[in-house]
Amino acid sequence: MTDFSAVLQQLIDTVAAPGARPEESVVTYEHDGRAMEGFSVHDAAVAGPKPAVLVVHDWTGLREYPKARAHMLARLGYFAFCADVYGQGRRFDNDDDSSAEARKYYGDLPLLRARVRAAYDVLAARPEVDAARIAVIGYCFGGSAALEFARTGAPLRGTVSFHGALIAHEPADVAAIDGALLVLTGGADEVVPDAAVAKFQDELRTREDLDWEVTTYAGAEHGFTLPGEAHHAVADRRSWRALEAFLAEVLDGG
Repeated sequence: MTDFSAVLQQLIDTVAAPGARPEESVVTYEHDGRAMEGFSVHDAAVAGPKPAVLVVHDWTGLREYPKARAHMLARLGYFAFCADVYGQGRRFDNDDDSSAEARKYYGDLPLLRARVRAAYDVLAARPEVDAARIAVIGYCFGGSAALEFARTGAPLRGTVSFHGALIAHEPADVAAIDGALLVLTGGADEVVPDAAVAKFQDELRTREDLDWEVTTYAGAEHGFTLPGEAHHAVADRRSWRALEAFLAEVLDGG
């Protein structure tokens, strides 16, 4: 089992799961000849096939944080799979390197979408997973990636972005989105200011039947769920509860 830091283990333990039997695995796969290394976790005490959640990492790559969130999802009864957008061994611990890597994908959205698709295909093929009930979520860079993937028309029940950059497309590119969207953003996010949120919402409004919701948390800066200076406890707690309710509705019919 992953040995999480005290901060992340405390986060995981906010989701109670008496009797849970978490099973982890490192999942290697390929995209266009590049080796990728994902991570899966589910509760073996919960009978399958299970609804599933694809988790897309922030700009540092697939490190411990998205794995901790995956454990929280597993405690809720979902099969959680962390995508690897960057490729095996490409994990970063400083903003300069993380930014340089992320820009490669922001500058090539078809590649970004394809990397998420590769992980989605691995997840959907798992025997423990109900492939008809999959959602995708992401944090920061991963939130943007999740929203871009939704634009491809992938068969998703829902898509959730936590403090992701909101990339508005001109002309609008929302016709193929399948499932509902939940966008969770910070009211003090300098990376995603109110004008960017408004522009993104205007694009969503071009499709009348699209199911979407945007929630803005007062005082929350960019990266408000991540451990560190920008962490906003209230927004973190409320956004997780929003996710739980959203997944219960779109994956469990609750």
